[in-house]
Amino acid sequence: MPPKAKFTKEEITIAALDIVRTKGFDALTSRELGAQLGSSARPVFTVFESMDEVGQAVIDYAKKLYKQYVDKGLNEEHPFKGVGTQYILFSINEPKLFQLLFMTEKPQIPGLSGVLPLIDDSYEEILESIQNDYKVDKSLAEKLYHHLWLYTHGIAALCATGMCRFTGAEISSMITEVFTSILKNIKG
Repeated sequence: MPPKAKFTKEEITIAALDIVRTKGFDALTSRELGAQLGSSARPVFTVFESMDEVGQAVIDYAKKLYKQYVDKGLNEEHPFKGVGTQYILFSINEPKLFQLLFMTEKPQIPGLSGVLPLIDDSYEEILESIQNDYKVDKSLAEKLYHHLWLYTHGIAALCATGMCRFTGAEISSMITEVFTSILKNIKG
């Protein structure tokens, strides 16, 4: 009979997430996780088969947290701007999780058209919000999305790494100015 689990999968995942939030993904070790739980590492492995599995659980949980930000953005008056703003806020509020999800080297380097569907499970929803709100076809919506993601990712990376801070008004103004210029140029 296997040993009874001392901690649930969720308890272990939350403890692992707390380590990643404060120290980064590389700090997530079995020893560190055991210490976070106030135990040895052994109870972790009654629930998870490996630290890779724990790491994947953390990534999945971080994606769920990020999705809450996206959903909030999609419910704003201008959903695409809302998503861009929420992307930046996620980088400010959860810098280590942002770095894990959006600043980690990928095994294969996709082109620009492939990166967004790869890193954002809400890609199609966001694309549809652009088409609906700005009355553009899918091709123009993709172009807008690509340009604005590059721009907002730059702002978010500056925030997530502590290189720069912006106020909400500054973020709103920057996104609006760039979006308006690009939209005017591509609709031209």
